[in-house]
Amino acid sequence: MRRLWIGLTYAVFGLLIVIPLARIAVGAWAEGWGGLSAAILRPHALHALGMTGLIVLIVTVLNTLFGVMLAIYLARASWLGDRLRRLVNSLVDLPFAVSPVIGGLMIVLLLGPQSVLGAFFGSLGIEIVYALPAMVLATLFITFPLMVREVLPVLQELGTQQEEAASTLGAYSWYTFWQVTWPSIRWGVIYGVVLTVARSMGEFGAVLIVSGNIMNKTQTATTLVYQDVENFNLLAANAVALVLAAVSIALLLLMEWAKTRRGH
Repeated sequence: MRRLWIGLTYAVFGLLIVIPLARIAVGAWAEGWGGLSAAILRPHALHALGMTGLIVLIVTVLNTLFGVMLAIYLARASWLGDRLRRLVNSLVDLPFAVSPVIGGLMIVLLLGPQSVLGAFFGSLGIEIVYALPAMVLATLFITFPLMVREVLPVLQELGTQQEEAASTLGAYSWYTFWQVTWPSIRWGVIYGVVLTVARSMGEFGAVLIVSGNIMNKTQTATTLVYQDVENFNLLAANAVALVLAAVSIALLLLMEWAKTRRGH
């Protein structure tokens, strides 16, 4: 019976991951290296990949800073109170319960050109929706819980004894963080960063809603793949998807390495 379940697991793994990846690789190499390089080096493909990289960079930095900060507050700040702490803790998980498309729609309704805030920023010459800021906000909304959920359990398991001892000995807050707290949470932070990068890079629904998928302006790699498929340009779609798959596999290996180090 055990071997049957293991065999079924491998079969599902092959059907859902290995075979589709192999088909993407075969499709991308259908015309050899020339076709693959031509598809990736298209000006709008390079722009889409660059836009994806920029969003991933911004979101990862913001998610790391504010995610670690919120995790510390939820674990350590006594002034929050139990009710407020439970409320904030529940709100952190909101993106897990809301569809990314709904999240993107909320941003459009709140900051779109027809909204009060959108019109205000528009009068200042600042584009929010159908521009980079909304794409960053949508991706940040989707990925924000990842860092908090990786760091918060580590802080709760760590306890406060070492930090209180450092404070008693006269250590400043920042010194206590870097010398006591950070060594204990750094692998959790690295794991959260890897998850954030992977989720940001693959985000589609929310970004499609808030970006408008404008070529050479707000198009990302995932929305470019969608457009290429819609235009029956399967070679180009497979080529860009292969780049994203290669980066995802590298992130998976990095995540497993971080998980192993965190276990030690």
